[in-house]
Amino acid sequence: MAFEFTDANFQEVALDKEGVAVVDFWAEWCGPCKMIGPVIEELATDFDGKVTVGKMNVDSNKDIPMKYGVRSIPTILILKNGEIVDKHVGVTSKQALADKINAHL
Repeated sequence: MAFEFTDANFQEVALDKEGVAVVDFWAEWCGPCKMIGPVIEELATDFDGKVTVGKMNVDSNKDIPMKYGVRSIPTILILKNGEIVDKHVGVTSKQALADKINAHL
């Protein structure tokens, strides 16, 4: 199951932790977000133990999306050792995201 990122845990889980983290910024009312949701869940399972894959609801978490300039959703950030190494806005395929993640492992 995909990890639930929040404003409160983002620093500890995505920025301070070594390794790769994938953050899907989404909202309940967003159609494209609902399309990519199952892909994020599958990636969380596929990369379990290697990558922290999760979602952040932009309606209940305002600080982190604002800090990273998230204006359109879904926005997917890939971070490595706390630094943004890739970004994707909009819907994409599971394979395209997996390739981006693998490039940073």
